[in-house]
Amino acid sequence: MAVVIGSTIGSGIFRSPAGIADKLPGPLPMLMAWVAGGIFAICGALTIAEIASALPKTGGIYVFIKEGWGDLAAFLFGWSQLVMIRAASLGAIAITCSEYFFRVMGWDLALVMPVRYVAAGAILLTATFNVVGVRVGATFTNVTVLAKYGGLVFIVIVALAVGLPANGFSHFTPAMPPGSVSVPAFGLALVSTLWAFDGWADISYNGGEVKDPQKNLPRALIGGTLLVILIYLAANVAYLTVLPIEEIRTSRLVAADVAQRVIGPAGVVFVSVTVMISTFGTLNAVLFTSPRVFFAMAEDGLFFRQVAAVHPKFGTPWIAILMTASLGAAFVLLRTFEQLADSFVTAFLPFYLMAVASIFRLRKQPSYKPAFKVPGYPFVPLLFMAAVLYLLGNALINPGSRWQTAGVLGVCLTGIPVYYLTVGRGRGRS
Repeated sequence: MAVVIGSTIGSGIFRSPAGIADKLPGPLPMLMAWVAGGIFAICGALTIAEIASALPKTGGIYVFIKEGWGDLAAFLFGWSQLVMIRAASLGAIAITCSEYFFRVMGWDLALVMPVRYVAAGAILLTATFNVVGVRVGATFTNVTVLAKYGGLVFIVIVALAVGLPANGFSHFTPAMPPGSVSVPAFGLALVSTLWAFDGWADISYNGGEVKDPQKNLPRALIGGTLLVILIYLAANVAYLTVLPIEEIRTSRLVAADVAQRVIGPAGVVFVSVTVMISTFGTLNAVLFTSPRVFFAMAEDGLFFRQVAAVHPKFGTPWIAILMTASLGAAFVLLRTFEQLADSFVTAFLPFYLMAVASIFRLRKQPSYKPAFKVPGYPFVPLLFMAAVLYLLGNALINPGSRWQTAGVLGVCLTGIPVYYLTVGRGRGRS
């Protein structure tokens, strides 16, 4: 459960509210986007919990796609993880961590490259933690989860305690101003919430390393996701009690602005340190889970065998960890936070769709015996799949996001010729 929370609570809840409020400038539409994101996450978590209980193997989503759709689809997922998904994720998280570090130190955030250099350093440092060993990485994740979840709860309590007596519910009216919601805008806002919610499936990557996985994987996936949904909704309500929607939509660091309003300069320092811990912990959690995909692929003969190498002393997939971290550090030096976050969500959605959809194929196999079954089947996985198709379709239709979305998906599809020129030779068209 700590890995789920640690992978999920990162930069999103501290940076996404402004972008969501800008697209949906009304209290009710903004909160509904967060509710929709939570429903999306729990539908995915429930479905993945069933599949993980039947296939508790290292590799998670990769394993589920391979079992459901074959080698080519699985290779495309691993390829996209390598060239786009995890590097973009690490970069966006690390930039946020670095920016808050500069804020605490009183340094100029306009110094773009120094911010990026610190971000790259944070990625490489967390990679070192995870190369040293899973025990060290897991312990660090548990510590940072307690710090950041507790810090976020503290911000919520203080904001509600001060904001409600001072402002009542004045910032919640009008609930839905004219022009504050439309179908295209809601879809784009939902993409931003999914950046904040992503991480709910990361524990499945370590399925082969979890004790009693048939029991503990579903518990971690569902329990961790529910706790994240709860604190995210509470945080947004707390933000609204202190700041009106017009201020939230222009507040890049909304948590710091709320703390400034209710506590003062000391509150800004506290929030900045909390965000630094949160994002640094998320970097660690991502590097703890995602290299296992490359490890599992290499073990299956779907990636270069050297990537599966285990460190002779620490017993960790050190080459996969360093490969992921190096690409993340390169991405952070070349792209902005917004570009990285949007690229991550766009690239990952098709593979979440395939992983969830695999349940329909797997349930037809006699050997498929999950210890947990998703409630509301088949409606829960179908709702998740419909949401993904809506989000991708909306992004491709919208002129403002069309070409970036097509570009990201195009990069992922370059894995098709790579597959047939390398590991796919002689495998047929499975």
